[in-house]
Amino acid sequence: MQIRTMRADDLPQVIRVWNACVDAGEVLYYPLTEAYFRRKFVEGEGCEPENCLVAADGERVTGFIHGVAPGAFRLARPGQAYLTCLLVDPARRGEGAGRALLRALEAAMKARGAAALSVSSLNPVNLDWRIPGTPGHDHNNMPGVDNGCAGFGFFEHSGFQRRHDEVSMYIDLAEYRMPEKITALRARLAGEGIYTGPYDAALRCDFDGMCDRVGSDYWRDVLRTETEAHLLNAPNADARMWPDGVCPAGPRTILAAVAEGRIVGFTGPVDKQKSGRGWFTGICTDPLYERRGIATVLFNLLMQAFVEEGAAFSTLFTGVENHAQKIYLNAGMRPVRRFSIMSIDL
Repeated sequence: MQIRTMRADDLPQVIRVWNACVDAGEVLYYPLTEAYFRRKFVEGEGCEPENCLVAADGERVTGFIHGVAPGAFRLARPGQAYLTCLLVDPARRGEGAGRALLRALEAAMKARGAAALSVSSLNPVNLDWRIPGTPGHDHNNMPGVDNGCAGFGFFEHSGFQRRHDEVSMYIDLAEYRMPEKITALRARLAGEGIYTGPYDAALRCDFDGMCDRVGSDYWRDVLRTETEAHLLNAPNADARMWPDGVCPAGPRTILAAVAEGRIVGFTGPVDKQKSGRGWFTGICTDPLYERRGIATVLFNLLMQAFVEEGAAFSTLFTGVENHAQKIYLNAGMRPVRRFSIMSIDL
């Protein structure tokens, strides 16, 4: 058995190995095609050719592994490398291909300056996966190692440590119904001076205070990007602000809680992916306004907005101990899979 960099003529066999694992129900990935492989492993951010390795018995490929080296993408963390996937032909298990591929990738990443190799959502190569028990509904990224996949025990026995567990939750939006209590809860919040609903960017409410208190520059960037998109697409906006006269993403609805000229909670943006999935970046409440039901209202308004946008379903990830699960469960979401963020020091 030889471990080597993948060649162009290996692709049909890599597709064969990948799809054998999919067909056997060992992984939740979509079946691999040449176009999908090129999009994810050749053209995507961080996809250097030397990061694709195969195990080969003569001319027969028996396994495939991919990783992302430190510094190979825009938001790379110093010394952090990522394992994207590891697949071994079901007919050739027990021959050491998986372990040999993993050790070869670890050595290659260490030579590139990696101090650790992780399986997490921070990997820029996002692999789509299918939600079990649904008509092909999917999610665009795995946050870690699927606890139900064939290789979970392999990673534990190979020295990877579980750092954090997350649960994936799903809702078929055809079954969503707005709980009656949401109307009363919105009215109570309004009586306290807290508006909940679609955010009017023209108000230019402050959101830095909330983002500072929750410690999230990511959500700060989301709010800044989405509110600027609204302002630059307003009827009186100067179209010259965008090179082609149109905001690239187009303005999307942000759902917010507003009090005293400040955004104190938000979710969105409301978006529908081509797959029919209702997509959003997350949900946030200012710590100064917690325990008032703001997140409950906003999340249910989000589900209703997805329905109005024509989305068929929605999914999210959350920590297994996150109390917000109660909000999602009460809105009709259900847990579908558990994942572990795992890593090994090199």
